[in-house]
Amino acid sequence: MINIFEQFFVSVARAFPDLELKIRRAGIYDTPRAFIKKTMIMALYMSIAIEIIIFMLIAKKGMTWVLIILFPILIIILFSYFMHLPDVKIIKKEKEINKEIVFAGRFIIIEIGSGVSLYNTMISVADHYKHVGQYFKQILQKVDMGTSLEDALNEEVELIPSENLKRILWQIINSLKTGADMANSLQVVLEQISKEQFIEIQKYGRKLNPMAMFYMMIAVIVPSLGITMMVIIASFIDIEIGLVILFIIVGFLSFIQFMFLSVIKASRPAVEL
Repeated sequence: MINIFEQFFVSVARAFPDLELKIRRAGIYDTPRAFIKKTMIMALYMSIAIEIIIFMLIAKKGMTWVLIILFPILIIILFSYFMHLPDVKIIKKEKEINKEIVFAGRFIIIEIGSGVSLYNTMISVADHYKHVGQYFKQILQKVDMGTSLEDALNEEVELIPSENLKRILWQIINSLKTGADMANSLQVVLEQISKEQFIEIQKYGRKLNPMAMFYMMIAVIVPSLGITMMVIIASFIDIEIGLVILFIIVGFLSFIQFMFLSVIKASRPAVEL
């Protein structure tokens, strides 16, 4: 029976050919089969917990048949949700790297321009920059274990979630192959990255004004006027507004504000000024 389940997990993992690369970029140290297994188990446990809660709510109403129909749907939905967790981690890592990329790139240019060797420069980057540095640490570990610097860079560049950092490492690799001036080559790439980040800031600034106006309308003006009008109308037609209804309204408005602020935070470009 165990072998049947294991074969099932392997078969499901084969349906996601890019899963191995994705989980490695996300920093998840599982095989695709193990990740699928964990994801399915989490989906199963969450589905059971939701089913128990729903059962407690509808048991007296004789609608327990709904649970049978809902159970496989819940498993599929939750499995799909958990399968996107690596994508979320990759996006988070990319933003963290992009916040440091310009400063780390300038640091590399200054070090190399000062005559410091590339190996020692990478050690300094690994020590000074938390998110960018972790990839340089992995490259250095491979070099210390006997891998050539060029091969270590080629292996690591495939696992980096940030396109900007990839461009810098590719430029380093090309300079090692061709013998070109590494500092000048990196300067060109870094200037391009800086321009792209500046454009992102401008786009964010243009989006921020209408978003702030929308927030004022939806989260401030409409709720305050709406509740006032609701109280006035309720007093005219003699409808009692209980405390429960007010708590529901407050909860709904809090949820709207939380979602709106989350959207603003998510749309902010990953740039440190």
